[in-house]
Amino acid sequence: MVRLTEEMREALSQAFSDRRFCVLATASREGWPDVSYRGSVVVLDAEHLAFWERSRGTALDNMTENPRVCIMYSNPEQRKFWRFYGQAELIREGAERERIMRLIPQPELDRDPERRGVAVRVRLETVREGPAVIMRREESRP
Repeated sequence: MVRLTEEMREALSQAFSDRRFCVLATASREGWPDVSYRGSVVVLDAEHLAFWERSRGTALDNMTENPRVCIMYSNPEQRKFWRFYGQAELIREGAERERIMRLIPQPELDRDPERRGVAVRVRLETVREGPAVIMRREESRP
């Protein structure tokens, strides 16, 4: 079962202000990888992370073709290294997009003044701390 801990929720909620930007890993349908920093990763609930995709570049193309993603949080001073694996869902309009947008740090939204970005909800399947799998949905792998 995947249930974000209070420690994870707190760390992720402070990631932007602590300048601990997460790293998003995606891959194209053919398997070509891409990584990018994300300052907008937020906890949506115990099983979902979300972020604002404002660049509409390679990561968005990859998630359209292949929804499997990994989001990495790193805090070397506290020796916290989590990798969150899941399925990304692109939300281009509607109430859920608005709800996610309200959770995004304002400086990130300010970089998308026309709000042309896409809300991304990630249903978590596996969580690793360092090399160890610490949470996994019954039906999931890595």
